[in-house]
Amino acid sequence: MLRNAAVLAALALASTHALGASCEATVDGTDLMTYSVQSLDVSRGCERFTLHLTHTGTMPKTVMGHNWVLTTADDQPGVAEDGAQAGAEHDYLKPGDARVIAHTRLIGGGEADSTTFELSRLDPAQRYVFFCTYPGHQVLMKGTVALVP
Repeated sequence: MLRNAAVLAALALASTHALGASCEATVDGTDLMTYSVQSLDVSRGCERFTLHLTHTGTMPKTVMGHNWVLTTADDQPGVAEDGAQAGAEHDYLKPGDARVIAHTRLIGGGEADSTTFELSRLDPAQRYVFFCTYPGHQVLMKGTVALVP
């Protein structure tokens, strides 16, 4: 019960469109194969950014698992394809994939995970996306990351 209260409190900080520029954000995955946000604004003033992924659904990760993966827009298709081949035992991510900037582990309903990465890894000239690598989920579970002043 306490975990659900923490998840709901975290969701109160997130909007359904874009989160305000900050050094951390929370994104929720649901049993409806959706993320709670489709874009994230990340302040260039941050040294590091922390993404908290929650799953407010009830289905286990073997049925409706979600992760949060950050790559360039160009790398997204290959990362998703290679992740599907890597399988559930690797959280649908190719082990050691250098194209992956940051990622959470695969979680199921009622679970949460976080990842922190250095913003120095992001090039302002690139387009960045986040998505779920559970097979087939990236079609609906995706969004953009923008560096803002």
